[in-house]
Amino acid sequence: MTTVETMMALKSGKLDLMKYVSDLCDRIERDDQRILAMVPGTYDRKRVLGEASQLLDNYPEPKDRPPLFGMPVGVKDIINMSGFPTKCGSELPATAFDGPEAECVSRIRKAGSIIMGKTVTTEFAYFEPGPTRNPHNLNHTPGGSSSGSAAGVASGFFSVAFGSQTGGSIIRPAAYCGVVGFKPSFGRISLKGVMPLSETLDHLGILCEDLSGIDPLMHVLDDGWSSDTALKGEGNPVLGVPDGPYLNLATPHGLKYFEMTVESLIKKGFEIKRITTLSNIDEINDNHLNLMHAEIARSHASWYEQYGNLYSTKMSEGFKKGSMIDNEGIEKLKKETIKFRMKVEEEMKSEGIDAWICPPTMDSADEGLSSTGSPIMNFSWTHGGLPCLSLPSIKDEAGMPHGIQLVGYFMKDEELVASVQGLYDTLNEG
Repeated sequence: MTTVETMMALKSGKLDLMKYVSDLCDRIERDDQRILAMVPGTYDRKRVLGEASQLLDNYPEPKDRPPLFGMPVGVKDIINMSGFPTKCGSELPATAFDGPEAECVSRIRKAGSIIMGKTVTTEFAYFEPGPTRNPHNLNHTPGGSSSGSAAGVASGFFSVAFGSQTGGSIIRPAAYCGVVGFKPSFGRISLKGVMPLSETLDHLGILCEDLSGIDPLMHVLDDGWSSDTALKGEGNPVLGVPDGPYLNLATPHGLKYFEMTVESLIKKGFEIKRITTLSNIDEINDNHLNLMHAEIARSHASWYEQYGNLYSTKMSEGFKKGSMIDNEGIEKLKKETIKFRMKVEEEMKSEGIDAWICPPTMDSADEGLSSTGSPIMNFSWTHGGLPCLSLPSIKDEAGMPHGIQLVGYFMKDEELVASVQGLYDTLNEG
């Protein structure tokens, strides 16, 4: 069943909630000792089954059940949640991050979801990896920083999970793990109660087992979300491949599988245009990193002053780089994000495309766990705050997933999600 079909079956009672949740618990207890997607001490079978039982007691009549009734969710460990510590994948004491429960968690709890536990993140959602492994090959990274969320969804521990993206931390792990990743436009999901990295670039998003999970979850998380505005039933979107320096950032092996997917879609009737663009991609990526580091130095100033010796070398280096950029420099970099977004959208309109189609990663998941892979294919789109989807497309000769990244117009997230349904179905046909 798809995520939506499972939700409907749980709400109607056709799918027994207690057995469904118990089966998920069995899977976590059997497999997470290898995958290491869950933050130790945050998953507890008794608590999870207790939440499920309480839901049944609170909502005995199917017609009264809330929209996410029984949906199992993983929560990235940079998000505050009542009853759980927040460690941010760091060595700092959890008390350093004490605060009210995040708005996103309160919303899904009220909507009837079941929290399966917290998921592993890289340190502060930056570049220092956690222990999580890729379910498709345990010797490969699951990507980051939403490592546990992507691996947990791919392993069937929960239907959806929260992720965050400041560089490529939703789209990349989704592609590496062969699941759907959605980074909404900047600001669509509240960041209240989420530990900051870069206030201008931080996005909260979701990882799902399939495309159908996005719409119901976004209805709960975003009061402005409206399926009525989506372009349904009007044919497939016109897509643009960003040829040139950006596309050449991918490896030859990664490009091989991306082009195989593009060619397959064209043969099946999709209109895809080749557009030479992003000639200044190196400058865009440098601007992105500079702004991220500068805002890290501000958001982490008090923590670093008190606990600097507990920060990883990678995070410390990022903090120090950012400290060298003054406030005037930050304001200039912020303005560049808006300029970039406007330029991209103007080009999309002039070329008559509905979305970009491009690789979500340089290649399939890197071997080894010392790195979570490069987010270089994601920086530009995150820089502009544009909505992005990562959809699984094909596996390579080693059995590792590859995907495609779709990028839409700012604040036109509903249209992007709805318009690619046909494309998603085509990819799943093989």
